[in-house]
Amino acid sequence: MLRSAVALLSAVLMFAGPAEANKVFVTNERSNNVTVLDSQSWEVIATFPAGNRPRGITISPDGKELYVCASDDDTVRVFDPETYKELHTLPSGPDPELFALDPSGNPLYVANEDDNLVTVVDVKTRQVLAEIPVGVEPEGVAVSPDAKTIINTSETTNMAHFINASTYEIVHNVRVDQRPRYAEFTADGKKLYVSSEIGGTVSVIDLTASEPAIAKKIGFAVPGILPEWLQPVGVKATKDGSRVFVALGPANRVAVIDAAKDEVLDYLLVGQRVWQMAFTPDEEFLITTNGNSNDVSVIDVKEETVIRSVQVGEQPWGVVVAPN
Repeated sequence: MLRSAVALLSAVLMFAGPAEANKVFVTNERSNNVTVLDSQSWEVIATFPAGNRPRGITISPDGKELYVCASDDDTVRVFDPETYKELHTLPSGPDPELFALDPSGNPLYVANEDDNLVTVVDVKTRQVLAEIPVGVEPEGVAVSPDAKTIINTSETTNMAHFINASTYEIVHNVRVDQRPRYAEFTADGKKLYVSSEIGGTVSVIDLTASEPAIAKKIGFAVPGILPEWLQPVGVKATKDGSRVFVALGPANRVAVIDAAKDEVLDYLLVGQRVWQMAFTPDEEFLITTNGNSNDVSVIDVKEETVIRSVQVGEQPWGVVVAPN
């Protein structure tokens, strides 16, 4: 009986094997390519051309299409994440920088900084569904977990625009601090975090009331770092609602925030000019792009420590991890 149990356990372990690695895709805006990393070995496994000045990057929920904002080509390039071959392009409007996919995988919402628009693109028909006028220099884009609301942050207008995803009309505007860059919903849809690069803050917007309103502004202070270097850009919140991570640009730090209190707990030293971030699907790791040191940093989320850096291309900008 014991021998049979041991044999069965051995068979289970053999077939279970190690956890499957995920591909990590990093856009390099100066070298005009995408670097691919393995999330177990953290080695570079591929590099492929991605058009002129690739920045924003995302992947379809089924992992079959990789979308890249080729900003200087005024288009979104779509790649096969397995072969790295370009499949086709999508209309994007001029100078696409950041975008967000609907949770269903369609449509795609693209910020057009030069034209003060958010372009809505059907990724299946490859047609523009709408062009939504917003504030001056739109930058960040986010979609609510229930897919009913689109957020756009406009750098010069200093606002977060709340857009109805059915009518494509702005239904609320919330003024934040100077040069808002990124917007991140919590998984339960009750809060929205908006980073303001020049203002040096992250606005916490309460979404539980009849109208969205700022509940708190999170500031940052790092000994030995000039206040003007503390420039919040990328923001990522854990699914369990316990932590929010904020990339602080030229401060070369990622702030760790207690999401229950919206207070800073720690600052993690990463590479130079940390910009965007992405979790692995299990949220075991958080990857940051560091534009001036041409590397990514890997953060152990549970331990809240930086465990390694990996050299990639020139001026890494965006990052996304393939789903399981």
